[in-house]
Amino acid sequence: MILDCHVHVSAFTPGHGSMSARLLNSLPFTFMRWRFGLDGEGASDEIAVRDLLFRTIDGARVLDAAVVLAFDAVHDLDGKLNPARTHLYVTNDYVIELARRNPKILFAASIHPYRNDAVAELERCVAAGAVMVKWLPIVQDFNPAHPKCIAFYEVLAHFGIPLLSHTGSEHALPNLDRTVADPMLLMEALRRGVKVIAAHCGTRVFPWEVDYVPNWARMAREHEHLYGDTAALNVPGRWYAYDTILKDEALRGKLVHGSDWPIVAVPPPLRLGWESAWKLIGDRNWLRRDILIKQRLGFDDAYWQRAGILLKIGGKGAG
Repeated sequence: MILDCHVHVSAFTPGHGSMSARLLNSLPFTFMRWRFGLDGEGASDEIAVRDLLFRTIDGARVLDAAVVLAFDAVHDLDGKLNPARTHLYVTNDYVIELARRNPKILFAASIHPYRNDAVAELERCVAAGAVMVKWLPIVQDFNPAHPKCIAFYEVLAHFGIPLLSHTGSEHALPNLDRTVADPMLLMEALRRGVKVIAAHCGTRVFPWEVDYVPNWARMAREHEHLYGDTAALNVPGRWYAYDTILKDEALRGKLVHGSDWPIVAVPPPLRLGWESAWKLIGDRNWLRRDILIKQRLGFDDAYWQRAGILLKIGGKGAG
């Protein structure tokens, strides 16, 4: 089955989530608001994004299921919620609700490891059907190598739940600490037996940014349970990573499919040819377009099956 392990959703109403004024007025979100026809009203925008998500997943005929990601708020080192530094918040309960409403949606929890109830929330989410945990440390403001994460890793390993953690640069959301983008900071999780998926394989977007792909590549070769997803690799600034990950058989064997929807997938014309790239641009379903681009780039059958194997998904959404 083809499973997309990296799909986002936004929420704007109490109990479901929130978005800061800084993010609402940012260039990336202004583009998304225009692209999706949002009107700036919280409740109606939330419904519009939800319905678009459902239509996109259901309409991506080559896709069997999508893992939709919750997104926890920022918590300080003492475990307290910090609303002032939180720019995006999507509650676990909201994504649980979406998964109940659409059989092609799988629930990925997001739990800030500094929370005083982090382990208890993880246990609750596993009981509610979580197939994965999602982190974005440079936006959620924590260090994956901090000792406060260790108990969380041990429980993740106990349940066999993979961790999808952002690595590399980030431009869709405000950055709070860019020093925690290195996949090397996930070593503590690997030492404790967690299956780790390094989102974006450590890629940068602009040439002057730090490129963590070499660190990811070294870790992927050396650690059995370290993987990397291909989310947003069809953003032009990340195309360069294909030179590394597609030419090395060992690295190809560690790749997991993800799109990073609603980030737009842009076909690389120098790899696919201008005519083929132009035809793909015409596909308005960005989840399907991302898959079709990667199929034309030569991603093999094992790649398309790997996410389902890691997440132990064989029934829901298949067919």
